[in-house]
Amino acid sequence: MTDTTAADPPVSPPLVPGVPTTLSPRVRRIVAPNPGMMTGPGTNTYLVGIDEIVVIDPGPANDPHLDAIVGCGGDRIRWIVCTHTHEDHAPGVAGLKDRTGAEVLAFDSRDGLTIDRPLADGDRIETADFVVRALHTPGHASNHLCFLLEQERLLFSGDHIMNGSTVVIRPPDGDMAVYLQHLERLKDHRPRLQAIAPGHGHLIREPLAKIDEYLHHRLERESQILAVLERSTPTTVDAIVAALYTHIVDELRPMAAATVWAHLRKLEHEGRARGGERDGPWAAAAQG
Repeated sequence: MTDTTAADPPVSPPLVPGVPTTLSPRVRRIVAPNPGMMTGPGTNTYLVGIDEIVVIDPGPANDPHLDAIVGCGGDRIRWIVCTHTHEDHAPGVAGLKDRTGAEVLAFDSRDGLTIDRPLADGDRIETADFVVRALHTPGHASNHLCFLLEQERLLFSGDHIMNGSTVVIRPPDGDMAVYLQHLERLKDHRPRLQAIAPGHGHLIREPLAKIDEYLHHRLERESQILAVLERSTPTTVDAIVAALYTHIVDELRPMAAATVWAHLRKLEHEGRARGGERDGPWAAAAQG
């Protein structure tokens, strides 16, 4: 039996698909029934607002999940927005639009998503009760948006920041250098973020600590990759994965390889590595 004290942090309840959870007076979360190695407990769908509602990331095209969203928001759902067009976040848009007639907004139409209106950095959805502002945060995907609920300083981070794992950066659409720049941008945001509502996992109540954790992890991994290059030139992406990800399950090796390639492309852009192609060979750049 585990001994607990008053100093122990509160334990978050399980993320149960299909059950609306109130996160604040303006925000509810419904988890999609698509748990997995890349989605954790499932994709988080958020409903923001009271009299007029924005749905953020309807998730997969799953009828029970879409019915749960409509059951929670009903005819008050006015807008459907997507952080990005990956398959665990956007395919449910069409079915939700059919059910509600809501306006669809995202960075662009892509990957089977058709939008009514594009959102650029700084664009706002405004009601009498709240303002949601779009922040263009490429890196995980070039069309990635985060959404800031200004009244609560709550950031809906999609796959830019998650709770429970780091983010896969998959070139060529994913870009590690750009990703790190936009992590720094969120770290420096004023007024400071109060919390992060991620696309997967529980609410993040210490956002700056989480962003610092992400930045530290990425820069540490970059140093490890550079060390492999310097002692094993030339080498390949797969060889670097084998050297650094010694306990990874086979299903995650393609994601690890994508992230290593993204780091190598960043190092090449900075003049610290030579290569370019996914299958190499890669080498440390000559210094001097």
